[in-house]
Amino acid sequence: MIIAVDFDGTIVEHEYPKIGRPIPFAIETLLRMQKDGHVLLMWTVRSGPLLQEAIDYCAKKGLVFYAANKNYPEEDPIQAPRKLNAELYIDDRSIGGLPDWGVIYNAVKAAERGEFSFDQIMSAGENQQRSRRKKNFFIRLGEMFERDGY
Repeated sequence: MIIAVDFDGTIVEHEYPKIGRPIPFAIETLLRMQKDGHVLLMWTVRSGPLLQEAIDYCAKKGLVFYAANKNYPEEDPIQAPRKLNAELYIDDRSIGGLPDWGVIYNAVKAAERGEFSFDQIMSAGENQQRSRRKKNFFIRLGEMFERDGY
């Protein structure tokens, strides 16, 4: 699976333009996803020296992205499309915010095994939201995985 991952607020806490403190288990989970065979793209608002700083930060932790702000390393950044060709986007600014990295990993593994598609996960969240509006979707998703033994 091709997965686009935001940097600020997703891998590290928001301190832009500085690099914030690491978000617990972000790097470890992404490394595990790579080990599982997923292709990771960095997808961030950072560019130029600030982008290189984020790339270097991750590389020092052992996380090397396939490409940053583009679909493949050789792509011309000037002509690269703004939206990456990814099957999944992990971003703190998504609806519901950034779930716990364990929930993210379990959702990817469940989709990988064909047990749930992301559409099914989202549909389950929408149905549950109608009945429990005040509860965050990703908390419900975590409860679903716990209930089903993941």
